[in-house]
Amino acid sequence: MLLFCPSCGNILTAEEGTECYRFLCDTCPYNYNIKRRLSSRMYPKQKEVDDVLGGAAAWENVDTTNEACPKCAHAKAYFMQIQTRSADEPMTTFYKCVQCAHRWKE
Repeated sequence: MLLFCPSCGNILTAEEGTECYRFLCDTCPYNYNIKRRLSSRMYPKQKEVDDVLGGAAAWENVDTTNEACPKCAHAKAYFMQIQTRSADEPMTTFYKCVQCAHRWKE
């Protein structure tokens, strides 16, 4: 837990005093005696992730090819090619099974 000094805004440090623990400021005379257990939890909000391949709309107008699905062994799959690396590297081919909608890349 981080607490800040209400006088100068610096971070308070914890110290064991004569009677109890306390928070004190290193730059001004402010101190705060801890009389009970202090705790707080803060969970970060996760970002919403965009679909890298453009979502469901990216697969609407794609061609099919004779490629066997590694999951269900169906013989046909949709495919599209995207340049995922630098320009001197080959394009990455993404497949989506016509039958089970399993996705894989090559």
